[in-house]
Amino acid sequence: MSKLLMFEKPAGMRDTLPHIYETKRKLKEAAEKEMRSWGYRFIETPALEYYETVGEASAILDRQLFKLLDQQGNTLVLRPDMTTPIARVAASKLLKERVPLRLAYSTNVYRAQQREGGRAAEFEQIGVEMIGDQTISADAELVALLVSVLKKAGIERFQISLGHIRFIDELFTQILGTEERTEYLRRFLYEKNYVGYREHVKSLPLSSIDQQRLLRFLELSGAPECLEEAADLIEDGAGSEAVEELRSVYGRLQEYGVADYIQFDLPLVSHMSYYTGLVFEVYVDGAGTPAGNGGRYDHLLEKFGRPASATGFGLRVDVLLGALEQLAEEEKVHCILFSSDRRLEAIQEANKRREAGEAVLLQDVAGVEDVDRFTETCKSVSFFVGKAAGGREF
Repeated sequence: MSKLLMFEKPAGMRDTLPHIYETKRKLKEAAEKEMRSWGYRFIETPALEYYETVGEASAILDRQLFKLLDQQGNTLVLRPDMTTPIARVAASKLLKERVPLRLAYSTNVYRAQQREGGRAAEFEQIGVEMIGDQTISADAELVALLVSVLKKAGIERFQISLGHIRFIDELFTQILGTEERTEYLRRFLYEKNYVGYREHVKSLPLSSIDQQRLLRFLELSGAPECLEEAADLIEDGAGSEAVEELRSVYGRLQEYGVADYIQFDLPLVSHMSYYTGLVFEVYVDGAGTPAGNGGRYDHLLEKFGRPASATGFGLRVDVLLGALEQLAEEEKVHCILFSSDRRLEAIQEANKRREAGEAVLLQDVAGVEDVDRFTETCKSVSFFVGKAAGGREF
């Protein structure tokens, strides 16, 4: 291994410079305020969790987990997502309270990268979880809240694609029979390798009718009309119920007034394997990767000994930042420059302005090489200096 340069960072890690930080702060504040206005309460969980609990229950691939050992020899992981830690907390403590629970979070998660390739290994997520409500109304509320959060955060052009895991599972099971065969075909959808999907379907020992059903399934995207064709493809059972759920959710989203942001994508498969029903992804203009995803996960809390239905979503702050029309301007502050003989006056003036709510920068002129350039960055300037402080005139 070559010697690391002093300024190098681990693969996938990022620095956040001041003007980016300020933009991110405003975006998160707007999103958090909207989540609170819908009745969601914020929660924090530890950055470190046990591998045998949260690590194994998480849907994140094992090779993407950051692992380390504690002094007792237990394997720990840096949290790879927030849904699983929140499920742990809800199952152990919060489900004793009134349900449904409406919880929110804004924090960093960690997923190891073999090589950077532009992918972050540490990134901020902001999202919500609703635990203990199995109704279609809960699913619709989450999608409507997602639309509202994006708009409040300043994201103007976006689209949400809806799918349903049970529809895919039922269709593939009806045609392919075994879990092994369905999982192999599902992998093409997860990778969005639609060419590979088509070639694989054509190679399967199926009737021409079943092959056409699988190929037609790949085209079930777009306006609500595609749900009619979806109903024609599936036999009665869980698949038909899934189509009806999608229709019902869409009807409720029309009542919320957000249906214009919605399209359907029946072949949608999330990278999170714990989803059991409605799933969705968020796409924003200017981003080459989904800005967020969510859906219903009714079996995750069973892993923590407390069965409960749940639904939620998470947004990637870094992707949302890339979709903003412009970054926030760096906030300028009032600058007070002083020389040593007038330091006390300068400190008193700074304290008075800060008590009045003003941001104030206090600077000794002895530490400034170019006063004119320094003051260009100030909102306004006050000087408390002697006539010849440091041999310079002001």
